[in-house]
Amino acid sequence: MYAHLLLSTDGSEVAKNGLRHGIALAKALKAKVTVIAVTEPLPIDYGSGHASGWIPSQHEMDVFDAASKQRAGNFLDQARGMAEQAGISAELLHVPNAHPATTIIATAKSGGCDLIVMGSHGRRGLKKLFLGSQTSEVLADGSVPVLVVHNEQK
Repeated sequence: MYAHLLLSTDGSEVAKNGLRHGIALAKALKAKVTVIAVTEPLPIDYGSGHASGWIPSQHEMDVFDAASKQRAGNFLDQARGMAEQAGISAELLHVPNAHPATTIIATAKSGGCDLIVMGSHGRRGLKKLFLGSQTSEVLADGSVPVLVVHNEQK
């Protein structure tokens, strides 16, 4: 049914739950797995009206990029360990300085993935409406089927 799963992670517990389910599904289906971690760019405030903005120096941008790369590496190392423990291999992909939902959708299409597996945002009520989520964007804007794994209640 599904031959290539794209699993997304941001290192959160909700995302790890999605990884666990995605890895188990991939193993059961004998499907190929790609795990993606997308890190967003450093927010820059150019200012507006009477407010002055903030534009980071090259050094600040380099430090931010290095920290993002290390953080994503940690997330992907955890995903590799989970996959190895399940007895499967996974391709690991870090996409820096990008919008997560847009990148997940584009990667699924370009990589020939036929299912995206993501953890739910784990928010309820008004917080869900006001804060939004990458999962909601992928569901709304993508053309590849999406399996949303809700956070397990303990």
